[in-house]
Amino acid sequence: MMIVKTLMYTGVRVSELIRIKLSDIDFIYCQIRINKGKGSKDRIVPFPQSFKELLAMHADTMKKKQAAYLFESSWKKKYTDRGIRKILAKYSEEANLSQNLSPHKLRHFLLTWLKKQGIDDALIQPYSGHESRKSLEVYSKLAITDAQNEYNEVINKFPI
Repeated sequence: MMIVKTLMYTGVRVSELIRIKLSDIDFIYCQIRINKGKGSKDRIVPFPQSFKELLAMHADTMKKKQAAYLFESSWKKKYTDRGIRKILAKYSEEANLSQNLSPHKLRHFLLTWLKKQGIDDALIQPYSGHESRKSLEVYSKLAITDAQNEYNEVINKFPI
């Protein structure tokens, strides 16, 4: 479940998640350093204060196992992209979800939610790892689709 929460709260790509080292986590500022993300770019992603204790407990467990990475197998190797996807498929099956969770769906969910909350693209862009704010338009379009659905549900009650 830590994998799902980390993906959900940070919006990191699966290729970035599997490379997060324990030393990349800053518990004081609730941030994780992403080294050589997409396009070999480094960035900082936040995580919520409410996730700090759970993440710290997981990190402590991993440190006791002398792990270097936040998510590492019992063979002291970082998880692979494929391994993370298998874990998410297992969680999806256990939860009886009609579609498998995917790292990208969780990323989309977070970034779309941030847009719906009215957070400006200029503030989302550095965390998302997108090259430009223009790349964030897909999340606006998703939010507009939701807005259209809401509109369709209530328009018949319009008093004219």
